[in-house]
Amino acid sequence: MKTIEIYNPATFTARFMKPELKSILKPEKGKFFIVRVEDMYKLITGSIPASRSTTHSCLFLTEGEARMKVGSQSYTIHKGEMLFVPAGQVFSFEEGDVNKGFLCNFHSDILAGWFNRFEFLKVWGNPMIRLNEQTAQFVLHLFQRLLFDYTLHGLNNPDIIQLYLVTLLSEARQAYQPLSDDNNLMSRFKELIFSKIKSLHQVSDYAALLNITPNHLNKTVKTLSGKSPTKWIDEAIVLEAKVLLVQSTFTISEVANEVGIEDPSYFSRMFKKYEGVTPSDFRKMIEKS
Repeated sequence: MKTIEIYNPATFTARFMKPELKSILKPEKGKFFIVRVEDMYKLITGSIPASRSTTHSCLFLTEGEARMKVGSQSYTIHKGEMLFVPAGQVFSFEEGDVNKGFLCNFHSDILAGWFNRFEFLKVWGNPMIRLNEQTAQFVLHLFQRLLFDYTLHGLNNPDIIQLYLVTLLSEARQAYQPLSDDNNLMSRFKELIFSKIKSLHQVSDYAALLNITPNHLNKTVKTLSGKSPTKWIDEAIVLEAKVLLVQSTFTISEVANEVGIEDPSYFSRMFKKYEGVTPSDFRKMIEKS
């Protein structure tokens, strides 16, 4: 099976942003960059379709609102709130948001041994964080300090960048609320979906990997998330398909095969059930945007 392309920052900005963004970003943007949201949004050439990145993103607003789909969930954040997109997670967003704030993009390497401390940088974590007023002020100052140093020096002072970034993420961790408290069963289930979705489509497959019964997995996941494991699996398949429909020239049958579905008709029905349009119509919509 073909691996879905994961954009690095240079490829992503070249495809979806105006060339003027080059004057804001430094050459080392594959490792780290920070911009004001209002400066970046005006350089976006259109809606961003289902995509993945090799790096993590953190959005923090000081005014207005921002809407983004992260994984299969849609989020809207406002002043004093943060939204994270972990590396490898599928995301998309539309044009038209009016807001101010900061966007920070960074590779796991810049965090060194600190990475595993931050659950919101995992694909199964809660990507949205609401800060109280005092913490929002602390975070604002850290973003301003990062932007100041990055604008003047790029990554010539990596220790300073790392110090302020880790401090910023640590402030976010203090306000972080996990999606569930289930001895990590829900987290492990979502992580398995992320890594196994092309080959495993049955609830019983995931239950076996988790060493529990399908009935226990069904009850736990439905109780904690409000969605059945089957729906989680179907939505993950559709997400994979959306990225392929955007990034490849595969036929619909080939896309279906890539996500592990042998029957193209069944694949099209599933896709329409969740997206409201057929895979062919979805691709046409993206091509016109």
